[in-house]
Amino acid sequence: MGKKDWKAKAKALKKELKALRGEAVAASPKAKAAKPVSPLAPASFPTLPVIKGAEFAAIGAGIKYQNRKDVMLVRLAPGTVMAGAFTRSTTRSGCVRDCQTKLAMKVPEGAGAAIIVNSGNSNAFTGAVGDTAVAAVTGGVAEKLGIPASRVFSSSTGVIGEPLPFEKITAVIDALAGELSEAAIQGAAEAIMTTDTFPKGAAAVVQGDGGPIHISGIAKGSGMIAPDMATMLVYIFTDAKISAANLQKMLSRNVDATFNSITVDSDTSTSDTLLVAATGQSTAAEVKGPVAKAFEAALRGVMMNLAHQVVRDGEGATKFVEVRVTGAASDGDAHKVALSIANSPLVKTAVAGQDPNWGRIVAAIGKSGAEADRDRLTIRFGDILVAENGWRAPSYAEEDGANYMLNPELVIHVDLGLGKAARSVWTCDLTNRYIEINADYRS
Repeated sequence: MGKKDWKAKAKALKKELKALRGEAVAASPKAKAAKPVSPLAPASFPTLPVIKGAEFAAIGAGIKYQNRKDVMLVRLAPGTVMAGAFTRSTTRSGCVRDCQTKLAMKVPEGAGAAIIVNSGNSNAFTGAVGDTAVAAVTGGVAEKLGIPASRVFSSSTGVIGEPLPFEKITAVIDALAGELSEAAIQGAAEAIMTTDTFPKGAAAVVQGDGGPIHISGIAKGSGMIAPDMATMLVYIFTDAKISAANLQKMLSRNVDATFNSITVDSDTSTSDTLLVAATGQSTAAEVKGPVAKAFEAALRGVMMNLAHQVVRDGEGATKFVEVRVTGAASDGDAHKVALSIANSPLVKTAVAGQDPNWGRIVAAIGKSGAEADRDRLTIRFGDILVAENGWRAPSYAEEDGANYMLNPELVIHVDLGLGKAARSVWTCDLTNRYIEINADYRS
């Protein structure tokens, strides 16, 4: 198939798709299209190991969505330690600020903990009213579960700038408490979804000294995804015996290479929250030595898995893309180039159209602010050498690039030829569906 042939075929397919969409609208002009599940979604929600000392419940409170779960509660056993990371947005929500304050407080001896999360309203940029809502929700949970309010962590996700109808949440706390179960983590994952098309979960098991150590995590995220903790809510649970200080160190060491290395649309949220809870209920001894290394690697794996699932559920995504930058003069330059490519609307729309427009990658490198030399960098699509020595590679054929772009998973690899620093960032394409979702988000 020659260059003209594949372009003609692509145009014909686009025309046919447009006609089909027009017929659907004509047939039902007032009906919203059913939300399709991302074509990059896993086949099913994974089986997550039970975390002893962590109980879950989810319920519908009618905050925004009807006939679906939109509030989840987690009760954590006495002695649980907590760690966290949050958005660095200067307009972060009241929930985020409350969590940050509580994580810095001294923990009452033997105290348990709880997490309560709602979807449909982010309780962000709502002033003192938002702070009152946080206090009401966390206070209600504390009273019901018999734990200090300083140990109740809350999150909210959804529309910004609208007061949270917290009375709807406090009204269902009794019902949530009555349904708590160690086996109900999938329902919790479903309750925190907004524009997500599938619930996200990941797990790992590590052999500790004296028994297995389990890790189970859930996440939400689909749009408004960019570094600085991406735009998502993530909750990871483990039965490991570990100090709060060590858990925080492990979490902090692995945030940048996982959740801070994904981007859907370059927009950072007001509500990003990552909480890790260790109940200490495993039969294994305290995490240290070689077990600590294995545990940290497993934790990182769960974080990476969840981060990738967020990108795979990017609003309107049809392609999962790794932007791999090597040969940079510094880590900072590698990061700049990777993000510049991953966030470029021109690159992302070319990927959506399955167009191997490598000139847009060249432009993204040039605008990144990183050190680059035209004659030393190379560009590859997967294993296909596209450009080198300041121009298109003699061996490159447009047809090869076009065929590669048909794949659902892609690697754009740039080697700057200036050093040894490297960085990968994961992103998705930018399609018409993204515009449809966000143009209609509040209705």
